[in-house]
Amino acid sequence: QVQLVESGGGLVQAGGSLRLSCAASGRSLSSYNMGWFRQAPGKEREFVAAISWSGGRRYLADSAKGRFTISRDNAKNTVYLQMNSLKPEDTAVYYCAADLGPISTYPREYDYWGQGTQVTVSS
Repeated sequence: QVQLVESGGGLVQAGGSLRLSCAASGRSLSSYNMGWFRQAPGKEREFVAAISWSGGRRYLADSAKGRFTISRDNAKNTVYLQMNSLKPEDTAVYYCAADLGPISTYPREYDYWGQGTQVTVSS
């Protein structure tokens, strides 16, 4: 069993930056592909970024390309999402998730989820 805890969310003005962290306990994350997803009020959960267990493969949603970076530090059992040039439409609860299967952009493929951290971008 893996427990995931996100942190780093908050209120930021448009154009600003935030760095989200996802810390794991219970098991090493080194065997898991990891993803970041977000959910805005009234909308479905959507893919933001994913990274393979080694960090060698990374995927970003079109909305995140050029602005967000996903990374991981297996020694610290932590995954990060650096978000730059934030826009009001990035406002959502951001979740990290762990996947024992092949790396995926689909929420249903992920086995473990954190509780989420709120990101609010003001215009």
